[in-house]
Amino acid sequence: MRETALATETPPAHEVLADSRTMKGGGAAGMATLGAASVEVAQSVMAETQTAILPLVPHLDTPRWVFIAVALAGIAVTIYARLDDWKRGQR
Repeated sequence: MRETALATETPPAHEVLADSRTMKGGGAAGMATLGAASVEVAQSVMAETQTAILPLVPHLDTPRWVFIAVALAGIAVTIYARLDDWKRGQR
């Protein structure tokens, strides 16, 4: 038998799941999707049941679009984090 040099083993990179950029982006997208859906539900409920606050219904379009924009931004952050991690060789 002869002695050979072995490559050093690098321990796997442990990442706290809550600190993951991918999870943060996905979480933001998920929460914004829920927010947009709740605005949609609130708008339909208010339109059907409350005639006194009917003038406020058109103003609910703005929060819905804000939630949609946040959802798209969260998806973009998730994709960016995945690509960046892939470039760095972490995944």
